[in-house]
Amino acid sequence: MYVIVWTYEVAANNRVAFEAAYGPNGSWALLFARAPGFIGVELMHDGGDRYATLDRWRDEDAFAAFKADHEGAYDALDAECAALTTSEHKVGAFNLV
Repeated sequence: MYVIVWTYEVAANNRVAFEAAYGPNGSWALLFARAPGFIGVELMHDGGDRYATLDRWRDEDAFAAFKADHEGAYDALDAECAALTTSEHKVGAFNLV
C-alpha cells in the first residue's frame, strides 16, 4: 500500500466546507475514485485548526497513473480548494512495509 500524508491549517469558518471536500466521500475522494488502485481517504482533526489526510493507494504506480490521466482535474480541484486552507504541507509519501 502507498499512503500520501498531508496536513492543513483551516480557519474555523472554513471547516464545514473543508471537511466536505477532503473527507472520505468528498470532492478529492470522488476524483481519486476515477482511477483503479485508489483505496480511500481518511480525514483527521486535532480539535483545533489542524487537519491531516491519508490518501491510500494500492501502490505508487497506481497514484502516478492517476496523476498522469487526471492532471487537469487534479489541478483544477486543488485551485478550487486553495481558499479553504491557510496552509498546506505534504508530510510525505510512504510504502507499507
